Amino acid sequence: MCFRPGPPRGPGARRRSRQNLPFQKRDAAQLANIARGGYVLADAASGTSARAVIIATGSEVAIALDAQKLLATENIAVRVVSMPSTNVFDRQDAAYRASVLPNGLPRLAVEAGVTDFWRKYVGLDGAVIGIDRYGESAPAGELFKFFGFTAANIAATLKRIL
Repeated sequence: MCFRPGPPRGPGARRRSRQNLPFQKRDAAQLANIARGGYVLADAASGTSARAVIIATGSEVAIALDAQKLLATENIAVRVVSMPSTNVFDRQDAAYRASVLPNGLPRLAVEAGVTDFWRKYVGLDGAVIGIDRYGESAPAGELFKFFGFTAANIAATLKRIL
């Protein structure tokens, strides 16, 4: 899928993974907001306000959604934000950025990469689950467990920052 629906307006990208990832259904507004670099993929259950935000990208999105479901069983409402392009998201107006990442909500970023980059989105009181070293080799599922990319670890980490 291209990032931008409609006629080309500049460079585009197709992102693929070597992992067999589950399909994430998106409505028309979400598909349009992919072009804005970051968007709400799954908000807190209707009738509840989110107590925190999980930011994820790529293969980590499905795990973030699983963590959202796990947290919901404990009555902890969470918003999941997909952030396919931070550069594009940062160029959006402040109102849009705040609508996706509301001020005052604790944030947790999940990225199978370096953690420091995500600090600008989670702040000093937030958390990042990521990888700050190289050299591990194994099937992706084993590495994800080893590095804490599990719904249970995301839920536990989020509860620590609430």
